[in-house]
Parts: sequence; C-alpha cells; structure tokens
Amino acid sequence: MSYQLYGELGSGAGIVEVALAAAGVPYEFRAVSLDKSEQRSETYARLNPQRKLPTLITPAGETLTESAAILLVLDERHPGARLFPLPRMPERAQALRWLVFAAAELYSVIEISDYPERFTPHGGNAPAVRELARSLWRERWQIVEAQIAGDPWLLHSGFCFTDVYLASLSRWSFDPAWRAQHLPKVEKLAAAIATQPIIGDVWRKHYARSA
Repeated sequence: MSYQLYGELGSGAGIVEVALAAAGVPYEFRAVSLDKSEQRSETYARLNPQRKLPTLITPAGETLTESAAILLVLDERHPGARLFPLPRMPERAQALRWLVFAAAELYSVIEISDYPERFTPHGGNAPAVRELARSLWRERWQIVEAQIAGDPWLLHSGFCFTDVYLASLSRWSFDPAWRAQHLPKVEKLAAAIATQPIIGDVWRKHYARSA
C-alpha cells in the first residue's frame, strides 16, 4: 500500500506532497474540494474529525494530520530524504523552531481571516476580526523575514523543509504587493523552491498560480 494524501491544490496538502516527492515514496493524491466544502462532509470527517486539510494515510494504515507533524514523521521514517538537519545538530533546533512558529503563529491565522464569523460573537464585527488577523499575519511574517539567515534559505547551513513550509504559507498572502515590498527574503526563498530538482515541479503545481 502506498501513502494516500487527501487535499487540494494550493492548500497545505502541497507541503506534504512536496515532502513525499522528496522522499521518493509512492503515493496517491486524493482530491478534496474546498470550493465544494467536501472537507466538511461526514465521509471526510471519518478520516479527519477536524474536517481540515491535509490528511495522510500511511502504508500501515495510520491516519496523520497537521502538516508540520506529518513532515516530522516523514523525516523520521525516510531519513535518506534529509528533510531536516540531523538530530542533535544545532541547525535542526533552528529548523524545528521556525517550523513550529509557522504552524502555530502563521497557519492558524488563515482560518480567522478566511472565516472571521467563526471567531466573532453573535452580532459582532466580523470584518474587524478579519482585519486584526491580517495585521497579525503581516507582523509575524516580518519576524520571519528578519530571521532568514541564508541566501536564499532560512538557515546558513542550507535548504531544509522549513523552507518549503514557509514558502507555501507565504503564497497565501492577503496582499501580494505588500509581500513583495516587505518580504524580499521570503520572496527569494519561494522563488528558489520552485527551481529545486525533484520537488520544484510539485511545488509549482500547487503554488505557482499564487506566486
């Protein structure tokens, strides 16, 4: 049995598909349409009770969710892919630091911006909640921009999959013009991902339209 990845083009599933391509393992991509709200269906909820993308089913039949966690599992099970620096290396600590920052502080803001009514008391001001989310998004991306130490990668030591995670999330920018002006290092990093052997084609398939 191969891996089965449930997701949609341009979603967080792209992060996982890039990792599967890097690992060189067989997988099947199973489309779940966000436009049709297929992730909200009872059928999908049996796979992922959070009704979010992505979901990965392993060859052993395990169900994995949360894209950052999936990357860490794939790194552990396919060490030859070198998704992250090796254990106990200082570079790994920094790679994981910013992976978790992106998952907790950036990824989480997307839902608030897209669906502010879910976070607004009845009769509250949903547009104000959306604008607050977008303000936090911009502030947190500027923190990332200031921490990019390599050229073009996050770490001086070179590429790791935190780069893919950041590049993918950056394509969901609410204001591409602002991104181009204020996040030149992030933009350079994302452009470099698109040119990488093996993974570049998969990354472009998901995110080139939002570049």
